Amino acid sequence: MQNIDLICVGKLNAAYFAAGVAEYQKRLAGFCNFRVLELPEAPLPDKNASPAQIEKALEKEGKAILNAVRKGAYLVALCVEGRQISSEELAALIADRAGSGAGNMAFVIGSSHGLAPEVKQAAQARISLGRITLPHQLARLVLAEQIYRACTINAGMKYHK
Repeated sequence: MQNIDLICVGKLNAAYFAAGVAEYQKRLAGFCNFRVLELPEAPLPDKNASPAQIEKALEKEGKAILNAVRKGAYLVALCVEGRQISSEELAALIADRAGSGAGNMAFVIGSSHGLAPEVKQAAQARISLGRITLPHQLARLVLAEQIYRACTINAGMKYHK
């Protein structure tokens, strides 16, 4: 069975987001080994952190992210400059990886400051959930749902209309 990891920087602090992600995690159990890895956000001295302080925090988070990726996994970075894809294209990407024999995948959502350049460079794909700005907690829920939707598309189920 394919391993799909969702690596996120920061914790879910709203019960409704956690419940939603848990529901899709439960549903995904029939399609893949899906796990969510929460990594700590690097602390910043205050809300008015300098660009250098933010860069240092991103570097620290980036190292933790890259260490959390399973060896040989296909890394997908969610970032604003990523390519917008449809649910069907996501399904095709997941199916392609599953059929390649090296099916492990890792999707990564960075902190509110984004992702370190090292993570983006290491990623085999960069995708965007759209041009709108989403809170990172909501992005996690949306991505979990889209991974579930992709799996149902690949299974020929009627969830996706």
